[in-house]
Amino acid sequence: MKLLIKISYLGTRYCGYQSQSNGETIQQKLNEATRELFGFDCDIVGCSRTDSGVHAREFCATVCRRKTNSLETKIPLERIVPAINRYLPPDICVFDAKWVPESFHARYSVVAKEYVYRIYNRRVMDPFEVGRAAHLPGRIGESDLCRMQAAAERLCGTHDFSSYMAQGSKITDPVRTIYLSRVERAGDLILYRVRANGFLYHMVRILAGTLVEVALGKIDPDQITEITGSRDRSRAGRTMPACGLCLERVFYETPEE
Repeated sequence: MKLLIKISYLGTRYCGYQSQSNGETIQQKLNEATRELFGFDCDIVGCSRTDSGVHAREFCATVCRRKTNSLETKIPLERIVPAINRYLPPDICVFDAKWVPESFHARYSVVAKEYVYRIYNRRVMDPFEVGRAAHLPGRIGESDLCRMQAAAERLCGTHDFSSYMAQGSKITDPVRTIYLSRVERAGDLILYRVRANGFLYHMVRILAGTLVEVALGKIDPDQITEITGSRDRSRAGRTMPACGLCLERVFYETPEE
């Protein structure tokens, strides 16, 4: 059996999820913690590869003994969560653990993921939102918000999303299905929530940037279908900063609204 863990983290001081030589990563910290807990090196396979500065409320990963496809331990399952958190920094937390079959794959078994992009919409940035939301100082009114929502709805469905993929990406199949695309306000925060069966490189940040251009009157909501169909990155909006992006949920079964 494999151990499936659910993790929450603030990505501000990390160079993304995947281990690399130029800085600390989430995977590196998980490797260190599981080695301390179980007494041997483990392979940690994550559900995604979040970029530098991106956060997660629910990130999933499997834990196996290095070069095997399973994990054996005498530690009771109910004790693993508090035990592993003893070896993690305060900005990374494991909040759930369960056993899954060896055939389960943390990344390839995913059927959908949901992200939220957070925009702080006030003239002066709230210091408590620094590193956790992008700042848009120009006030977005209710009519602007309605335009953003109208544009967001036009993104739903199965499309070639090349217009919303960072240039230079090595992805060869840009077709994805968006199940949910919604904009809402929560006080001074504008939240863009998007759920899909997969995402292209920087896709959510570019979608959010395109919706910001809609709010600012630079793109009309009716143009979204045309922009998507053009498969031309230059037609879409800006790439929003990584700090506003958060992986909210990971689905291993068909999501229900």
